[in-house]
Order: sequence, then C-alpha cells, then structure tokens
Amino acid sequence: MFEYDVCIVGTGRVGLPLGLSLMETGALVTGVDRDAALRDQVNSGKMPFQEPGYTELVGTRRFQIHDSPSVIANARALVITVGTPLHNHIETDLGQVRSVLESIAPHLRPGQLLCLRSTVAPGTTTYVARWLERHTKLVLGRDLGLAFCPERIVEGKAYEELRTLPQIIGTQDAASAEAAAALFGRLTNDLLHSDFVTAELVKLFNNITRYVHFALANHLALVSDTLGANIFEIQRLTNYKYPRHGVASPGFTAGTCLRKDFGMINEWTPYPDLLLSAWKMNEYMPMFIVQHLKQRTQIFERRIVVLGYTFKADSDDTRDSLVPKLLRYVERELPTELRVSDHHLPDPIVDPSYGTARNWNAKAAIEDADSVIIATNHTGYGNVLRELCVRRPDAWVADLWNVGKIGKVFYQARELAGLE
Repeated sequence: MFEYDVCIVGTGRVGLPLGLSLMETGALVTGVDRDAALRDQVNSGKMPFQEPGYTELVGTRRFQIHDSPSVIANARALVITVGTPLHNHIETDLGQVRSVLESIAPHLRPGQLLCLRSTVAPGTTTYVARWLERHTKLVLGRDLGLAFCPERIVEGKAYEELRTLPQIIGTQDAASAEAAAALFGRLTNDLLHSDFVTAELVKLFNNITRYVHFALANHLALVSDTLGANIFEIQRLTNYKYPRHGVASPGFTAGTCLRKDFGMINEWTPYPDLLLSAWKMNEYMPMFIVQHLKQRTQIFERRIVVLGYTFKADSDDTRDSLVPKLLRYVERELPTELRVSDHHLPDPIVDPSYGTARNWNAKAAIEDADSVIIATNHTGYGNVLRELCVRRPDAWVADLWNVGKIGKVFYQARELAGLE
C-alpha cells in the first residue's frame, strides 16, 4: 500500500539525522525539502552540515530527497521538521507549518500518521488538527493519525541521542499513539505517552531550563567582574564538594532553540517575568565583553581579533549566533581592524544577520593583534592562545569560555606562559 515507511518533510539539522537513523534501522525512508542545494548534496551522498556519525549513511545514497510533496502519498508516516521561528515581536510564526500543511494536504491518504516534530508553541498541534479537519475529508484518529513527538537532541550528538533519549509521544487518540510508538520504537523502547500540549511543553521546558540556568551564570559573571572578583574562582569554590545544584560556566547562550523558545511561553502573558530577564541577561553578554574589555584596554584604533562565529563549539551552525551582535558592538568602537576567524566555516563567511566577513586563518589573524575575543569555544583555540602568548604577550584576551584554562575572563596573553 505504501512504498515508504517514513517521509521526512524538512530535511535540515533535525530531519536529516532522524531520517538517516530510521533508515539504519531498516526503514524505507525518503524526504521532501525546498532547498535545492541541500537536496543535491544529500542525493549525491554528502552531508550538507556537520553531524558526526552520518557520513557513511548518507554516502549510501539510499536516502533521497524530493522537491515535490507528492511523494508523501507513498509514505505510511510523515514527520514534519520545518522551522518555527518567532516574529520580530514576541509572537510565534506558524508560517512554515501552515505552508507545509497547504502543500501536503492534497496528498494525504487514509492510513497515514502525521507527526509534528518541530519545536512549537503550546496549542500548535491542536491548530494542526483543526486545520486538517477544515481542509481535508480525513477524520483524525480514524483515517489519519496525528502526534507531536519532540526532538530533544543536542546538535553534534544526534546519532547517539536519537537512540538513548526517551521519546515523548503526544497524541489525543489510541490509534495515533500506537502508530507513533511503532515509528519511534524503531529507535528506542523508552517511549513516554502524553497529550498534545504536555508534549509541547516538555520540549519548551527542557530548553527554557537550560536557558535560565546559563543566564544565571552570565549574571554572576557580570556581578563578579563589576566587583573585581573572578567568576571562575567563585565557581570553583562554590561547587567544590557542595551537594546541591552548582553554578554553571558563563558563555554566549544562543542558537535556534534556546534563544527563541522562551518567547513561545511569554506570548501567553503580558507580565515581566523570570524568562524575559534571562533573555535580557543572555542578550547582554556581547555588550558585557566589549564594555569590560574597554575598562582594561583600548579598542579604538586597535586591531581586534574575534575567534569563533558559530553559536556553539565545534559546529558549523551560525543560526541565531550572538557573534554578529558582538562584531557590531566592536565596530562601534572604531577599531583599526576587526578580524574574524572560524575554522568550521568557509571563507568568506556569509551570514544574513551580519553580511560578509573575511574568514582569517586563526594564527595569521593573531599575528599583530592588540586584543583577542574568544566568541566560541572551538577545539584548538587553546593552542592559538598559547601562540598568542609568544607572539603578542601584551595582547588582552576576553575569554568568557575559559578556553585558556587560566580561570579568568579577562587577562593578558603573557599569563598563559607555562600553562599546558
């Protein structure tokens, strides 16, 4: 009756690893995506982004992506993994979800399961259910299954976590629950059943908890430096053999999940709250780096180097990175030159949120640097800092991630001498 077991609708950083992992279990999987460049890469056997564990799987070329949604008529289960951003104001943008529904509706058939996997605001799956009831003749729970099954993987660990993390399955009827369990049971036996809104909130609460936790760490870093104290020493003493929840390390907290998901909750209340405060704190960190570096050294008419551009370590994902914001704040100080280096990205770096920037080799970039800002904690930057110590010992370093292992946010490169 169906040619494919699964069709992934939206084969980006969430959908593609899921599709390849399901394929590895023996499922017949295909995909649909409007990005022609992505389709060409995957269909030719190449990963379009960094995600360890999938090179050989995509190289088999057994997972093929189509441009036409008509292929979904041949799949028993459909998994939607498109983007769910916020509008410029605190308002959920359902545009991509609605666009997908409009494109797939003519091809839906009785006996299929429609699984929404994108991170969504509370009530979105109910919206999808009502939309399907209005625009199709299929009866949910009888002709068509509907589930919300959130992904909770960390980018860079998809291959492992798709098989080890429990899978939440949100449904409103027994038939949908059974179909969703059969699909995700291919990857894990640890299945947790709930309703639509509970499953939606589980995903949001996971991300919001981390976002607030990091905001507190960033707030403590700001307070410590303002009072002339060292956040890393405070963290060490605070956490040492203390049996309750410890202080996290500071850093730029961004990315397409953590940075926007608070808004999907805040949309529902007009009052200032802890989540908005956490957002403001995390968003302030680029300004903190620039302002507190200026308290120690001059940026105006100096050569400044920023190491790292992506939103997290050892990734090529620039989405919602705070580094463009940092670069704009540095530019306001009118340095002689601002150099950017990130060995996980091509040269030049082209980003809609910033424009085009030359991507320097890190060692060449620091050759005559006056200050170096560690914007992303990529592997290898520790070696770059040790070389800076030799070449430019008087250069100032802003190291919110503690890449230099010196236990300070701001220091001169000479302090790295003798450290392993």
